Amino acid sequence: MLAVMSRDLFSTDISRHIWDSKYRYRDGERVHDHTLADTWHRVARALAAQEGDAAARWAPRFYAILDQFRFLPGGRILAGSGTARNVTLFNCFVMGTIEDSLDGIFDALKQGALTMQQGGGVGYDFSTLRPAGTLTHRAGTIASGPVSFMRIWDSMCATLLSTGARRGAMMATLRCDHPDIEQFITAKQEARELRHFNLSVLVSDAFMQAVDEGDDWPLLFPAAALDGAEGEVLMRAWPGHDGEVPCRVIKRIPAQQLWQQIMRATYDYAEPGVLFIDRINHDNNLYYRERISATNPCGEIPLPPYGACNLGSVNLAALVQKPFTADARIDSEALRETVQVAVRLLDDVVDASRFPLPEQEAQAKGTRRLGLGVSGLADTLLMLGLRYDSDAGRQAAQQIMCELRDSAYRASVELAREKGAFPYFARDAYLAAPFVQRLPADIRDGIAAHGIRNSHLTAIAPTGTISLLADNISSGLEPVFAWSYRRRLLERDGSYGEYDVSDYAWRLWQAQHGAAPLPPYFVTALQLKPQDHLLMQAALQPCVDSAISKTINIPADYPFAQFQSIYREAHRLGLKGCTTFRPNPVTGAILQPPEPAISHCCSIEREAD
Repeated sequence: MLAVMSRDLFSTDISRHIWDSKYRYRDGERVHDHTLADTWHRVARALAAQEGDAAARWAPRFYAILDQFRFLPGGRILAGSGTARNVTLFNCFVMGTIEDSLDGIFDALKQGALTMQQGGGVGYDFSTLRPAGTLTHRAGTIASGPVSFMRIWDSMCATLLSTGARRGAMMATLRCDHPDIEQFITAKQEARELRHFNLSVLVSDAFMQAVDEGDDWPLLFPAAALDGAEGEVLMRAWPGHDGEVPCRVIKRIPAQQLWQQIMRATYDYAEPGVLFIDRINHDNNLYYRERISATNPCGEIPLPPYGACNLGSVNLAALVQKPFTADARIDSEALRETVQVAVRLLDDVVDASRFPLPEQEAQAKGTRRLGLGVSGLADTLLMLGLRYDSDAGRQAAQQIMCELRDSAYRASVELAREKGAFPYFARDAYLAAPFVQRLPADIRDGIAAHGIRNSHLTAIAPTGTISLLADNISSGLEPVFAWSYRRRLLERDGSYGEYDVSDYAWRLWQAQHGAAPLPPYFVTALQLKPQDHLLMQAALQPCVDSAISKTINIPADYPFAQFQSIYREAHRLGLKGCTTFRPNPVTGAILQPPEPAISHCCSIEREAD
């Protein structure tokens, strides 16, 4: 049986505010959700309706995992399920390949606007746009380059936000060999530039090798798109093309110089992030039909053109038995049961959701991709008496995440037996995927016999808002920011209010032990070394078929030489990306109370959940 958390669902004002302002269903002044239980019933019934004749059996099971915050669906699911609103239940999308023409660029802009209008964040790869200063075909004009067109997207996003649209986060990626990469790296160093974008460089293994060996690095673009004199040509796989195409080298620069530019920019301005794109594609379960070059705005879901992320998190803190005692443990049976039902719930989201574009619907229903992750990990380790930065803490976290992974894959195999595999499933190719080959033998045998319902099942997203809803458990896999602080949040009337915020596990300790000193395993984010953040991310990545959203906190006085080593170590450890935050003159010193660090542009009003 699932454990019950014996506590008031709204024991903090901020939890009630999050529900009331973001997830409570209203039509103008008419209130549909009078209680949080009404919200859960609305979501459970709307998704169980996809089960046909079995809806009456699944609605209470869906409600049971939502009850007491055991399972936290993505915010779009909570806000939109069972309402009459024309919104998507998917949190984020990667948009289609941008055609390198004025018509193609503005078609892509329109698609992004329609997607954000319905509540989805968007990601784009701008690598298909020719570099600034090159002559365009037909029109005979000079190309202005990817960064100039990104400013149009940024203005569109700001305009949509001014109309009351909730979402505004965007991700922009650019290849490390695009001729405009240096301009891209510095694009957000002015305080008002591209504020609605996260930026990430697509870093290849070949580039990392060139950095290691001190080689020059070619910056190039498909030759067929460029007019002018001939020059050195190299074959490269390029987005928007099938296979490798001839690319003309525009110039060469020392790889170490370019790496230094990336590192210095993210050290001084917290952007761009880095995506290790070859590892993303190598470990993609759908490597046989997809070439990925972008992610959703917070980076935890690498997606193909028109791909969508369907997110939910298991609240691990709800599953701890006998916290802060020698017998403290995770209820493994409850974890498996929660995951089994959550996979079905998220799978039903695919059929229940509206989609801004038909291409997005085709991708979502062709892959049935899920992103099931965790929240409350740091609080869970505290309740188990484990330090976040200890080997024992990392081992426990890895064991929990891998158990979640295996439970999710087994549930998806059972769903395939019942409902059929995802349409893009190709048995032999899928079983040959590196991640799938690392799964336990019984899961691989089940996939061989019955297929699998969902191409991907796990991701770890930032869960700032829904973690606040769930009585301020720690967010995602992040360490606790501070035991208590004040947080400034947007009210329904457009004003801002301040709320006292205190960590769930810290309050539970106080309730049990009064004013007794905190044990040494109580550590906050600012007490951890940057490498400790990195090692936790590395411990969980083998259990995650998509990726992990993680912001590594960097003290202001951290030496630059050591800072660079974090990214090299992230690549060595097999991570799919790395993002850091160090106080800087553009985004401010937000690592100090009262506000925790946020991932790139995604504030509490418009983050992934």
